[in-house]
Amino acid sequence: MTLLTRAFLGALLGSTALPALAADIPARARAPAPVLAEPLPWMIRVRALSVIPRDSASVSISGATVAGGNLNASNSLVPELDITYFFTKHIAAELVLGVSPHDVKGSGTLASQGKIGSTWLLPPTLTLQYHFTDFGAFKPYVGAGPNYTFTFNNENKGNFTAFKVKNAPGFALQAGFDYMLDKNWGLNVDVKKYWLRPDATGTVGGAPVTAKVRLDPWLIATGITYRF
Repeated sequence: MTLLTRAFLGALLGSTALPALAADIPARARAPAPVLAEPLPWMIRVRALSVIPRDSASVSISGATVAGGNLNASNSLVPELDITYFFTKHIAAELVLGVSPHDVKGSGTLASQGKIGSTWLLPPTLTLQYHFTDFGAFKPYVGAGPNYTFTFNNENKGNFTAFKVKNAPGFALQAGFDYMLDKNWGLNVDVKKYWLRPDATGTVGGAPVTAKVRLDPWLIATGITYRF
């Protein structure tokens, strides 16, 4: 047998032994398959919220429309909490919780009445969101959903009595972004536009007053995000 033949047979025997040797390696010694991190499904945000009504109203006294009469609600700055659940990395639902106080005053031909009342608004809102995930730590989103606004602590001011703003349904559009500092913590900016049209009632000088109010507020918020 020539030297070249011996070398060839040795290489052949070595190659057939390698699979058997690999099979003898204990399972625990092999490298584990990589595990992909699951996205965190819950998110909460605590924000400072500015409520800015873009209001107008149609006002009637004893059934007669007050020409040029209007009502305006004051702006409000309040804390706000929202809770978000991610169904997928793109699709989420957000529940917004907060209350805001507002003074209501006459304007236009009713400006001489000054403040006519005050109320608190509780407008829980549920939006369905789409989150964009292609921008690294910057995570913008858009959303839309229904709202139902409850009112409480209605109080009279000035010459008005029995002042009340009624509960009303509404609708909201939303846009914002989270800037994530790590996988849990981030910063948030959020803007919502509401379409909200409650009725208001009261009396002045014994005459019944009714108003169809178009609050249609902007809600502008900034705060801290925690995802878990």
